Amino acid sequence: METNSKIKSHHFVNPFPIEKNSLMIGGFPLAQLAQIVGKTPFYAYDRAVIKSKIELLRQYLPATLQLHYAIKANPMPSLVSSMVEWVDGFDVASGQELVNAINAGMPVDKISFAGPGKTPAELQQAIAAGITLNVESPTELGRIIEIKNHLQLPAKVALRVNPSFELKSSGMKMGGGSKQFGVDEDQVPALLHRIESNGLDFQGFHIFSGSQNLNSDAIQETHGRIFKLIYELTQNLTLPLKHINIGGGFGIPYFPGEKALDIKPIGENLSKLLNEAHTRLPGVIFVLEFGRYLVGEAGVYICQIMDKKISHGQEFLITNGGLHHHLAASGNFGQVIRKNYPVIIGNKIHTPKKINYTIVGPLCTPLDTLGEKMELSEADIGDYVVIFQSGAYGKTASPEGFLSHPGCGEI
Repeated sequence: METNSKIKSHHFVNPFPIEKNSLMIGGFPLAQLAQIVGKTPFYAYDRAVIKSKIELLRQYLPATLQLHYAIKANPMPSLVSSMVEWVDGFDVASGQELVNAINAGMPVDKISFAGPGKTPAELQQAIAAGITLNVESPTELGRIIEIKNHLQLPAKVALRVNPSFELKSSGMKMGGGSKQFGVDEDQVPALLHRIESNGLDFQGFHIFSGSQNLNSDAIQETHGRIFKLIYELTQNLTLPLKHINIGGGFGIPYFPGEKALDIKPIGENLSKLLNEAHTRLPGVIFVLEFGRYLVGEAGVYICQIMDKKISHGQEFLITNGGLHHHLAASGNFGQVIRKNYPVIIGNKIHTPKKINYTIVGPLCTPLDTLGEKMELSEADIGDYVVIFQSGAYGKTASPEGFLSHPGCGEI
């Protein structure tokens, strides 16, 4: 078996073994795995890679810190079920994710529900199930009070706070300034009064300021500001405080020049912050929320070459996969300037001849590009194109019905 260091065509570290010139996923070469799935294209996720990321976090982060998985990153039921044994709780963002979390076996007291625009039906689901609702607006709080009174059931709530600061260097900024997420800091006292006067079961606070961050210093700075904000929010708090979710934001490298996030200094900084917090706020549980960081590197998207052609000197590989399955890899999921995900010809990793290929899908739009002018092994019709870093925001973040082409599989 060859080591993953043999792949040097991109910046990232390949977590999957190579055997007989083929990438191995879950112990199977790609061609055999495709036969098991029954078709291409498909996504494949490796439990061992997910578990290794969780073990890395457990190694460097404080033991008192609970780790939650944000199901929105990848809601595949089998994957979510595996997570139950490895993390301390789930965070959901829809009624269906709520049901997935319960079906997977996660205790309801370890599930929280965040997201703006929750429907009355979703609020009712959450209250009936007994999970914590992260309140995103005064209107939402009013609906929770009405549903709680109608059902005659306790309603567990936390306030999602939109901090006045943002997580610097984030791929997506979810705090600071005007945001659709959470309630502004100055709105918190009035909402706490409503929570207390209406007899809701107050749990704590949820503070999420950004995502997809590879800057350890920026994350440490933000953690310091989050704990400062926590002390301000709790200074005159009359309600019992049970837990605080300090968000996540840990990123993974996708593109040239990006390096994996250094977890160790983040853990050391959190240890200092938590030592003080456990003294000032005894008994409070602190939570870090992870999505992409746990599953992104554990997944690959695999499609098959249907045709080859040359146009004005550029060689094209035309596959049966595309943006309708993997919108992010096409550059149409938040990229300002399109960049290539790490890509290989998965069943021909080491060949003497390399060719500059552009990889496109079958859709009638120039947006359907999976790799642009990449040096790859010489490929033939029937070979497998593998896109790494595809375990998060892949299948369910893509317009699978676009142009009515067939859907993709998962395993």
